[in-house]
Formats: sequence, structure tokens, C-alpha cells
Amino acid sequence: QVQLVESGGGLVQPGGSLRLSCVVSGSIFSINAMGWYRQAPGKQRELVATITSVGSTNFEDSVKGRFTISRDIAKNTVFLQMNSLKPEDTAVYYCNAIITRKYGTSQYLYWGQGTQVTVSS
Repeated sequence: QVQLVESGGGLVQPGGSLRLSCVVSGSIFSINAMGWYRQAPGKQRELVATITSVGSTNFEDSVKGRFTISRDIAKNTVFLQMNSLKPEDTAVYYCNAIITRKYGTSQYLYWGQGTQVTVSS
């Protein structure tokens, strides 16, 4: 079994900051790319940021310069540092990871359960 658990969401005022964390646990051989997505009410889930196993990053245009993605490989954790938050950043944020499980060679995509981020005054 593999689990992804997000934390760090909450209510923040416009211009504020939050740091999301996502811990991967279970029968893991290796974690490849990891990412953060978000889904606002009535909208499709969209990419926020991704990071590869060698640290290459990619960001959705609206968060460039405000959000940073990083990972702690030893702790199987990915972070999303969100600064200068705007009301339009309000959404449920999900992490995902491409994982090779122990005793196997295939890669699988796993998702966390999501954490709510609300930006409002």
C-alpha cells in the first residue's frame, strides 16, 4: 500500500503565505516526479507545480514567482511554499507522485486526499 498525506492548508488573508507538505509512505522502491494540483469549486483540477527526481521544476503561469516547490528525498516529502496568496488561489490542493513500488518495476501514479486552502479577508 502507498499513501500520500497532505497537510498545511487553512485560511489565510490575501498577501499571506502557507506551506503545504505531502508525505509519501508505504511499500516504495523509488519516487520519481512529484507534483501539486488544485481544484476550485466548479472548475477542473489544474497543475500548480511539479518537480522531478533530479530537481527540475515546472510551474503554472499564474503562480510563477509566488510559489516554490521542493522535496526532501530522504523523508519522501514534497513541499509547496505559497507566498503572496490571492483569493483566486482558493482551492483544494492535491499532491501526486509517480512511484515504483518495492518488488516491482512498473510506475504508478498516486494522489493524496487534498487539503483546503482558502484565501480571504
